[in-house]
Order: sequence, then C-alpha cells, then structure tokens
Amino acid sequence: MVKLYQIRDVLYMGKLKLPETIKMVITDFDGVVTDNCVYINDDFSMSRKLNFKDIMAFSILKKNGYMIGIISGEKNAAIEILAKKFQIEEIHQNIRIKIDVLKNIVEKYNLSKEEFLYIGDDINDIECLNFAKYKITVPHSVQKVKDVEGIQVTENEAGNGAFREVADCLIG
Repeated sequence: MVKLYQIRDVLYMGKLKLPETIKMVITDFDGVVTDNCVYINDDFSMSRKLNFKDIMAFSILKKNGYMIGIISGEKNAAIEILAKKFQIEEIHQNIRIKIDVLKNIVEKYNLSKEEFLYIGDDINDIECLNFAKYKITVPHSVQKVKDVEGIQVTENEAGNGAFREVADCLIG
C-alpha cells in the first residue's frame, strides 16, 4: 500500500515531496519516460519501449489540469504520438542545450519557481535541474545528476513507473 501524507500544502508520496503550487511538469524523455534503451531494428530504424504506467501518467496529469513539457535531446516518434494523444503543451526534440528552451517555456507561461518541476537523468539535464527549484531524477541517472543540490530520486526506475510516480504524487 502506498502511503500519502500532506503536511503544510506539500504532497508526499513515497520519497517525493512536491508542493501543491506545481502547474507544469517538464521532463526529459529518454531515460525518464523510457528505460534508456534504444532498439535497432533490421531496417536500421530505432525504437523505444514505453510502459503503460508512464503513458497513463500523461493522461492523469492532463485530466487534473497540469501542463506538460518534453525537452528531448533526440527526435522520437513516441513523443509525437504522446503529444497528439494528450495535447501536450510543449514538445522540443533534438535539443542539445536544454536550458534555453526551459527558460523560454517558463517565461511563456509566466511560471514562478514554485509552479514547475523538471525531471532529468543525464548531464545534458544538469543546467535545467540547477535552474528548477523542484527537480527529480531516476535511480539509474548518472552520478553528476544525483549530486545536484536538492534533487529527489524516484523509487521506480525510468520506463517502469518513474514518470507515473511523479504524477501520482502531484494528484495525491
């Protein structure tokens, strides 16, 4: 049984602690929503595995009024499918320097540091994680990400419920 506690307008689920003020979840994709693996097919195309728990998290967040942003270093058909299916507000692919995109999103939606969180797992996410007040990573992330001050780590692995864990924490 999952224990959920609320103390002083902060939601606690498992190890995650997030405020009720969050309006937007901004995340990396590979290594957060996926299991960080790329499968090379016989025709040299690439594919990724998604877990329905994590897919359902997009639906849960949208149905509960949260905005979603994805900033990915790769271009990925799965992102485009999810963007269409769930009307995700911000989709940015093939992004090498993510911090500028994150700052533009925050400015576009006039979000304070209390109103968004960022989820990332690798060195190209560190600037975004340092910029965000609320920052989350997954258990297998690189050590430099785990060393970011104030970062929270999900109990679930990437591609196996980590994104859902964040959604469940937010909706209580």
